[in-house]
Amino acid sequence: MTKPRVRFAPSPTGYLHIGGARTALFNWLWARKTGGTFILRIEDTDQERSTDEAVQVIFDSMRWLGLDWDEGPHVGGDCGPYYQMQRLDLYREHAERLIREGSAYRCYCTREELEAQRNKLPEKKRAHWVYPGTCRERRDEPNLPFVVRQKLPREGHVAYTDLVCGDMNIPCDTMQDQVLMRSNGVPLYNFGAVVDDVTMGVTLVARGKDHLINTPPQILLYRALDAAVPQFAHLPMMLTPKGEKMSKRLADQQGIDVPVGKYRDKGWLPDALLNYIARFGWGSGDQEIFSRDELIEKFDWSHVGNHDGRYDTKKALWVSAEHLRKRSDDDLSAMVLPFLASRGLAVSPTDARLAPAVRTVRPRSSTLADMADAMDFYFRDEPAVDAKAAEKFLTVEAKGLLTELAAVVEGLTGEVNEVAYHTAVEAWLVSKGLEIKAVAQPARVALTGRTASPGLYEVMAVLGQAVTVARLRKAAA
Repeated sequence: MTKPRVRFAPSPTGYLHIGGARTALFNWLWARKTGGTFILRIEDTDQERSTDEAVQVIFDSMRWLGLDWDEGPHVGGDCGPYYQMQRLDLYREHAERLIREGSAYRCYCTREELEAQRNKLPEKKRAHWVYPGTCRERRDEPNLPFVVRQKLPREGHVAYTDLVCGDMNIPCDTMQDQVLMRSNGVPLYNFGAVVDDVTMGVTLVARGKDHLINTPPQILLYRALDAAVPQFAHLPMMLTPKGEKMSKRLADQQGIDVPVGKYRDKGWLPDALLNYIARFGWGSGDQEIFSRDELIEKFDWSHVGNHDGRYDTKKALWVSAEHLRKRSDDDLSAMVLPFLASRGLAVSPTDARLAPAVRTVRPRSSTLADMADAMDFYFRDEPAVDAKAAEKFLTVEAKGLLTELAAVVEGLTGEVNEVAYHTAVEAWLVSKGLEIKAVAQPARVALTGRTASPGLYEVMAVLGQAVTVARLRKAAA
């Protein structure tokens, strides 16, 4: 059996969208599971919007996610070049063949002529106007600009079986003679994608369900080119929490991060994002958390559903947190350093406080940025004290307790650790007939500047005896 050849073909008109990343992921998983080939190609024919910066964003995002490609830019391969604008001669060659063999024709209609035909319809019907085939049987070849149109059959059906959507049967009379190539020789999506897939030997086209409408005319193009028709898998859509198609505007309104780069910048682990987007449409029993290797092992098309999914911020952060908890203290210590640096904290990788600090904040963090924020107070000469917290808890009544607590901590000898702090403070509280709640919040604000933090004794253990004493006394003062 021939090993699959799959592809991801983004347009470099902006950031890499998490929906696009999900498409890339499913193709990549299938290639890695089957020993097939994962191709990356850049569909840069929208010259007004395509930019070199957007191309680089795609590369950077794919590399951060760890979705390495076997053929494509920077890797090479036998089917290049892998940028569409470098393949224009190839499209022209295939267009001329289709014209010669009667599957396409030159259309000389101007934009003004087409607009005039559309305007003859009642206003309510203009949006549904279809090209009437004016040049379909034209035999002359005037020296005028032209586009190339596909000559579609007027009768019959296009039938195929989609790996996700099942059996499809589309009447030919619902399609129009689409433009394949503009007058400047640049292909439109349907034509460029088919020529690329044919010449690159793609055996499976997996893409979003919004491309279902493109598939019937594309299948007719494969047949016209005497090429094997690949399998198709149209993936369920990723929607906003309100069930709308995910756009930048709606995502911003509903607090969703759409660009892959934002997840990196907020401190998600790549495997966590892959895990979350994989679950948009695919599942394996009741399992929710998957490692990268588990995704490869368990992924198949039979468990990709046909129902669109809604983004769930709470669930997304839970998945991210679960992946953080699976990493070692040493791993997270190295990963969190850039996020501490972005807060102005130059922490050495060998700082003895680093791994213990990570250990205290990991249970309450969803991202590396969360961890850096929660660890901030450990690495400052003085904590940034929240004014409202100070007003509420650093009171005249708390002064004496903080002063006594500082003395208790200062009096510890031998091995001073979390257990030692706990034992000494509890004994002091008993001697005074107090409960921990009498001093916990004033002490927490004194040590961290905040009302929410890791456990009091954990904090003391990471800060160390001298710093703990100094902060308690300063707060008392």
